[in-house]
Amino acid sequence: MKIAIFGLGYVGFTAMCCIAKEGHHVVGFDVSEKKVNQINQGTAPITEPGVEALLREGLEAGRISAHTEIRQHLQDCDMAIVCVGTPSAPDGSHNMTYIAEVTRQIAAAVGRNRPSPLTVVYRSTIRPGTVEGLIAPILAAELGDAFEQSVELVYNPEFLRESSAIQDYFDPPKIVIGTVDGKPNARMDRLNQNIAAPTFYVHLGEAEITKFVDNTWHAVKVAYANEIGRVCLQLGLSATKVHEIFVSDTKLNISPYYTRPGGAFGGSCLPKDVRAMQYIAADCGAHTHLVDALLRSNEAHKYRLFQHVTRNLAPGATVLLVGLAFKADTDDLRESPNIDLARGLLREGYKLSIFDPAIDATKLVGANLGYAYTQIPTLSHLLVSKETAEARAYDRVITTNLTYRKINLEKNGDVVNLNALS
Repeated sequence: MKIAIFGLGYVGFTAMCCIAKEGHHVVGFDVSEKKVNQINQGTAPITEPGVEALLREGLEAGRISAHTEIRQHLQDCDMAIVCVGTPSAPDGSHNMTYIAEVTRQIAAAVGRNRPSPLTVVYRSTIRPGTVEGLIAPILAAELGDAFEQSVELVYNPEFLRESSAIQDYFDPPKIVIGTVDGKPNARMDRLNQNIAAPTFYVHLGEAEITKFVDNTWHAVKVAYANEIGRVCLQLGLSATKVHEIFVSDTKLNISPYYTRPGGAFGGSCLPKDVRAMQYIAADCGAHTHLVDALLRSNEAHKYRLFQHVTRNLAPGATVLLVGLAFKADTDDLRESPNIDLARGLLREGYKLSIFDPAIDATKLVGANLGYAYTQIPTLSHLLVSKETAEARAYDRVITTNLTYRKINLEKNGDVVNLNALS
């Protein structure tokens, strides 16, 4: 198939590379000319294990190209996948500006005399009712009587985790496909024919809410574990041991993955989707007190961790923060709790250095670039190389994620590991 992808961020760019790997031809669109040029030259615009090799393989095979304008590229496409951002609005709802604009562009570019409808697949996280209440009316207004003959609408949430996105694409926990009638879609079946996972064909609304349900639950588990971790810290108990006992019960407690006391939750999905879930619940008259408490609990945990890592640390002490991105081996800084920790250390006058080899301050783009420099304007001066970090003796080293495996910390005995509260 020939597939168009709109929005070449983490989700869209990873999808581009993985879909091309499957033998499909992919044309990508993004408003960033810099990002488009990087992709066409074989350089990944994000830091994610394995994607650059897939990109170069796709370019060499002639299956990948990136553009800033649609022009005639959509005419012979079988499918268009929308992966543009839906950032949080001030009230917690998702900002639909990019969704609406891309939908208008697709409506203007799709041919009215197609031999078969263009399958338009939305992967951006959107509240239930968006496809039928916003997207379909935009397309119908532009296409008129040709609407149903020109496009068919699908909602297909993604379940990619940063640092393991390729593996998650080809081996997802599930595939959820929302259609107008809840029935299978031939092109989606073809797209996923080599992926073995439980597949759910549902109506659009059930598919649209799936990501909110998943991410709110993950946030619940993280917040609960961290509340227990704070109690243990206050009582002088080992949260690590308490966690070990808790997860040994695989009959009732189920999964250890999001229930390990450690760092606050963050990243580009959980905070945004929890805020949106709060908005949705309030908007429909529901009362979700635990969900409403999640972000407050997470902020409290950030503050308690700051107290924990600076305990008995002299004013003006030297500190090495190992890992600034939310996850190791990625450069996504959006809503990383480690950014908040770094800001706190700087605000209190500590002499901070940051080691995170996945981050190159000169290569950050888009929302990632904006977030990084609005939160830490001096970021480029704080980053240090592996050689520099290992050569110095710091008053305290704080490890936040698996980045610590990339550095020798033998010279620094005072290490606080936020991966596990002991």
